[in-house]
Amino acid sequence: MRSPIVCKLSLFVLLAVSVQFTQRIRAQNLTLEGQTGGFITPTAYVVYSGKGQFFSHPAVGYHFVDAEKVIGNIHTFSIAEGFANRAEVGYTRSVHTEGDSAAFSSLWHYAGMNIFNGKVVAIKDGWGSPLTPGLAAGFVVRTGDKFVSGFFDGKTYTNGDLYVAATKTWAHPPVPFLANLGWKATNASIYGIGGQATRFGGRLFGGLGIPLPAPFHTVIVPAAGFTQEPPTSKNLGAILLGGRAHIPTTLDYAVRVTQKDHPHFAFDIGVGQVAGQIGTTVVNAAPPGTPPVLVPVPVNLEARHVVGVGLSIRP
Repeated sequence: MRSPIVCKLSLFVLLAVSVQFTQRIRAQNLTLEGQTGGFITPTAYVVYSGKGQFFSHPAVGYHFVDAEKVIGNIHTFSIAEGFANRAEVGYTRSVHTEGDSAAFSSLWHYAGMNIFNGKVVAIKDGWGSPLTPGLAAGFVVRTGDKFVSGFFDGKTYTNGDLYVAATKTWAHPPVPFLANLGWKATNASIYGIGGQATRFGGRLFGGLGIPLPAPFHTVIVPAAGFTQEPPTSKNLGAILLGGRAHIPTTLDYAVRVTQKDHPHFAFDIGVGQVAGQIGTTVVNAAPPGTPPVLVPVPVNLEARHVVGVGLSIRP
């Protein structure tokens, strides 16, 4: 998905935040993989627990990414629980429907996967100084991943991320903003939707959102972001000239709408630039019974302009 569609949609990252109510607004926004953050990218915040409360009200989320031309559509259903504004854990079921490409969609003809995540806040945003960003560390574990890599060898993969994220919400003139920057070690390509990466490697992610006042006590937050991807996927080189794919950085352009006062929902919509042509393969263009004629054919995932939507709710 770039992300991957998935949208990989990375920044959507940015929490819809109002100048006066940033703490509450950031509380219930879940990513595509069920962590507190934007559409894809986690931030240094966790599900909000009320004053004097150890446990939060659970946050639930639904996300949809339209990449049916080749990869197929993705639906995710998430639930996350916070602990004393210091930690959170969550579970997401990612459900996949088949794409429309006769040539390449079979790489994704699988039902989906399970996603488990957790996060701990080491430094809270604004601790000791208004300029201090929040700092958190977390993990993601994906099980039952058969996409792409599993198509070639019949295996079911488990992959994951270990990450740190620094996030700063600035709710002061002249321009309020929410900025996020992080690093992760991952062995998943496009959040597992692109299959198993060939090794664990470090990748950067980040984004920026600007909150704008809107009618009916809401806030609108346009945002842009990025997530670096592993350059190729395990086993995918078996069909590509040169032996490896070329998966680009995922870019995201999104808008979040949420309540300004005491928000209980956040709605995201945006466009993700995931993967287009990732390499070239060869096919036999000769009629049956004649000598083979190998013709180069581009492998295009047609996911450079995928649309994603998401809804997060906290009681």
